[in-house]
Amino acid sequence: MARIFITGSTDGLGLMAAQLLLRQGHTVALHARNDTRARDAHAALPDNAGVAVGDLSSIAQTRDVATQVNDLGTFDAVIHNAGVGYYGRGRVETEDGPSDVFAVNVLAPYLLTALITPPRRLVSLSSGMHHSGEATLRDPQWTTRPWQGSHAYPGLAGGRRRRGGGHRPLLPPPAAPPSAPGDAVA
Repeated sequence: MARIFITGSTDGLGLMAAQLLLRQGHTVALHARNDTRARDAHAALPDNAGVAVGDLSSIAQTRDVATQVNDLGTFDAVIHNAGVGYYGRGRVETEDGPSDVFAVNVLAPYLLTALITPPRRLVSLSSGMHHSGEATLRDPQWTTRPWQGSHAYPGLAGGRRRRGGGHRPLLPPPAAPPSAPGDAVA
């Protein structure tokens, strides 16, 4: 059976994937944004292989998550599930400067992929909005144009989809309840 690490696995699709994979006999390591969510995830899935803790909107914490993942060992697959939606709010700037949508949905998967021991398979989950987006390098952080989350989010997800020469499948979610709108799924 495979060893799998899943970002954003404390609720929503990430938790559902972890539950299913554990039931199938795989070894699954989890990711949580903070210690409270880590305790909740461990309580929900006590047979996990470990919980990496860190807020993926922070570059420093994302680097720390990568270190924690490497300390857990080598994985056959990494599922990039953590994400931030855009629903009904403006651009939120992170401590490092990028928008939280960009930091969590694009930068964090890129950094984790670069910093962890390479797995055999990388999978990115998506809301499906990437189909309507246009990846552009013209103001990708939406700092000079008015924030339009419904346009920014698909454009960023589209960039995430295209990165890596097609070796990173982007899968739309199954019919399942997502996390609360606007919440990070970490």
